[in-house]
Amino acid sequence: MNFLSDNIVGASAPVLQALMQANDGAMPAYGGDDITKRIKARFAEIFEHEVSVYLVTTGTAANALALSSIVPPWGLCVCHKEAHVIDDECGAPEFFMHGAKLAGLPGVGSKLTAASVSAYLEGLPKAVKQMPPKALSISQVTESGMVYGLDEIAALSAVCKAHGLSFHMDGARFVNALVTLGCTPAEMTWKQGIDILSFGATKNGCLMAEAIVVFKPALAEGLDYRCKRAGQVTSKGRLIAAQLEGYFANDHWYDNARHANRLATLLSDGLSQLPGVRLAWPTEANEVFPILSKSLDQALREGGVQYHPWTDVSLPAHESVGADEALVRLVVSFATREDDVRRVLEIARSAASRQAAE
Repeated sequence: MNFLSDNIVGASAPVLQALMQANDGAMPAYGGDDITKRIKARFAEIFEHEVSVYLVTTGTAANALALSSIVPPWGLCVCHKEAHVIDDECGAPEFFMHGAKLAGLPGVGSKLTAASVSAYLEGLPKAVKQMPPKALSISQVTESGMVYGLDEIAALSAVCKAHGLSFHMDGARFVNALVTLGCTPAEMTWKQGIDILSFGATKNGCLMAEAIVVFKPALAEGLDYRCKRAGQVTSKGRLIAAQLEGYFANDHWYDNARHANRLATLLSDGLSQLPGVRLAWPTEANEVFPILSKSLDQALREGGVQYHPWTDVSLPAHESVGADEALVRLVVSFATREDDVRRVLEIARSAASRQAAE
């Protein structure tokens, strides 16, 4: 029963089928094939907007290259202090930005607010000794499993416009957020002021397929060359595009995300009903963050449940993790079986009953 992440499972059947179909025969290399042309047109349909699309193999590449296109070497990119771009990518964004820096701000649930970002920007010195802010990056879904609402994105966009910043979204779990909000891709991105998107698909059914989606043509200038220099213009690029064709076909990507979100809610509801268990943050997508007793944590692990401990940095002010408690993260994927979720809950209920009887 593995709940370590949603990137530990393989690809879904429609993605693999599309990949096998694209594998036959010879096609032009380096994105000159018809499959790549089709998928780029499909992105424009999905987002209801003319877009520039760059297919890459990893989310780190998507984030680093996207940010490098909007932040000059002397610039500053603002993000949450726990954002993937600053905390989990070994400095790749700063490397590809050629010396530009990331500034991490605090925020409950790993979320930034318009007020906190505005206050930070207004407090920066304007002298040449200070790197000027050039971009804002948010994670959708956040590292604490929370989803930015459309009004929150729009408010952050207004701050960006007021200060001349480009607005980037790290959408590693993009469609999980769409399912939660019940909105369209356009409504969650450019209609709220997003300029450039790291579009994630690997966590939701692809083998290794991500994309940089640019809504402002001026920001796309040079991205072809940046991708090439980063080793992300692959000779057999059709095999990335084919994954995305299978992913998008018949709303398969939505089906996968609905499944993951639904089972995360089932797991969250079941755990939060147990005595002594509470949620660090609401379950808004496919990640669950319970605070539980160390004895229950041990019982789950001994029962074969795998998951990660988590940080309490972004807890609400009224919340804390006690000395005899643990904050953990369980992630549900498109491939998670409902039986496994119910088995986790059985183990947890049984352990809670034993502890109550002692």
